[in-house]
Parts: sequence; structure tokens; C-alpha cells
Amino acid sequence: MTQNQTTVVEFILLGLSSQPKMQIGLFIVFLACYVISLIGNIIIIWISKVDTRLHTPMYFFLSNLSFLDIWYTSSIVPKMLVNFLSQKKSISFKGCITQMFIHLSLGGTECFILLVMAYDRYVAICSPLHYTNIMHPVLCIKMATGSWMGGLINSLIHTVFALHLPFCGPNVINHFFCEVPAVLELACADASPNKTVIFFCAILVVMIPFFLILITYVYIITNILKIRSSTGRKKAFSTCASHVIVVSLFYGTIIFMYMRPGQSPVLNQDKMATLFYSVVTPMLNPLIYTLRNKDVKGALKQTIKKKKSLQET
Repeated sequence: MTQNQTTVVEFILLGLSSQPKMQIGLFIVFLACYVISLIGNIIIIWISKVDTRLHTPMYFFLSNLSFLDIWYTSSIVPKMLVNFLSQKKSISFKGCITQMFIHLSLGGTECFILLVMAYDRYVAICSPLHYTNIMHPVLCIKMATGSWMGGLINSLIHTVFALHLPFCGPNVINHFFCEVPAVLELACADASPNKTVIFFCAILVVMIPFFLILITYVYIITNILKIRSSTGRKKAFSTCASHVIVVSLFYGTIIFMYMRPGQSPVLNQDKMATLFYSVVTPMLNPLIYTLRNKDVKGALKQTIKKKKSLQET
């Protein structure tokens, strides 16, 4: 990209609604979602750190997911909240590219983290006697690091390709943040190569991990059904249920967004899909894991009791 190719210095975000009366209502709703998301994910990280019973690979990856979700939702919601209360809903060119880069990086990382979490459940259920030997701390750190690096590389590819496009006039983005497909619509050159790159990267970053997760759960379910005790089967299913729900919510909407080759206009349903996996899912993840997880609930109760007893003494 050269300086004379790019004359756009800022973009205007159309947001979710053009009706001024709805802006305050939307601000309140998304502020509440953001606060719940921050509190829930911070609690997951905190309880996983302070309770030694949760110093396991499962909660190490869950803490990574919560840390990721804090920044994932923070990459778009604060700016969106400001725009709800502003007459001019703008974002600078550099700010737009930065937002796009961070959001893509974290989204790709989440795809890989969810795959790693599925593998952890696979080892726990299919090879319980070898679990501690296989899922040792060094391997966990390597898998987490690989997930973050994979998301970073994916984001770099898309951002570099986007920066090679000229943006010389149109600057109104039909979205509430700088989503890649919406930004590409404003390029003053053919963006077909970029859309092809998006599609093939989505296969590598989204579809392959998703199918690997499906295969993993085929093995998990097969092994669970072999358990003779109904209590054992129920316990095994419960350890996987939260992860299955999170995977379904996240991958369902992200596949809808990115696995459509040749798409052009950004439709309202695209905004809703992006809203779901970028804002709603990070808010629901800690709720799903705490409400369905006896270990987390038990650790929270125990920690609260300890704090109360310390205050009383």
C-alpha cells in the first residue's frame, strides 16, 4: 500500500440501527453484556488460579479461553458503546485496521483453543490412566502457545492482504465494527483475491478444527457408551457438555459468516451472526462453564466461605 493509493483517513460505521431512539436502549443492553462478560471471565481466571484443585489442563485451557474472550469482546464493544452515544460514528483508518487485526487474531485463536480443549477431554475419557503423562504442563503450554500463534498468523495474512488494497473514496462500513468482509466492500479495486484467501483460511482455521472436534467427540461418545455404570456415563457426559455447547454456539455462527465463497453484500443476518460470536458467546461461555460445572461452583463456594471466615476473625 502506498500513500497516494489510500485517501480514506476514517470510516463511518452504520452500526446496528439508524434510529436515534434505539441507540440508548442498545447502549444499555450491550453495556450489560460487556460487564457480565468481563466479570464472568475474570472470575473463571481468578478461581482457576486460587483453587489448587483446578490446577489441571482443563482449567488451564479454560483460563486461556476466558482471557481470550475478555480481549475478544473488548476489541469491539467499547468502541461500539461510544458510537451508540455519538452523532458521528467514525473510526480512524489505523484504528479500523488495528481492530480488524486484533479481532481476527483472537477469533482464530479461539478456534484452536476449542480444538485443544476437545483433545484434553478425549485423553481424559479415552485414556484416563495415561492422562497425567500425556497432558503434562509442557505439552499444555505448547498447545496453548500454538493456538495463539495460529490465530496471529491467520490475522497477519488477512491484514496484509487488506492493506494492499486501495481505499480511495467510499468510507461507510455497513457494520458495527471493522469486520473484514465489510471493509473489503469499500476497496477501490477487485477484492476477489482477498475473498478467496478468506475462504481458504477459513477452511484451515475454522473447518478443519471443527471436523477434528467432531471426530474427537465420536471417539469420546463411543468410549462413554462402553462405561457400564450409568453414574459413570452421566459424569463423563457432564464433563463434555459445557464444551459441546460452547463449540456449537461459536462454530455455528462463524461458519455461517466465513464459509460462503463469493459473497458480496453484508446483510443484516451477517451482523447478527457476528454479534453472536463476538459479543454474546464470550458472555455466555463463563455462565455455561460455571452453571454446569460442579468443580467451579464448588471452588467458588469454598473460596467465598474462606473469605467470610477470614473477615469474621
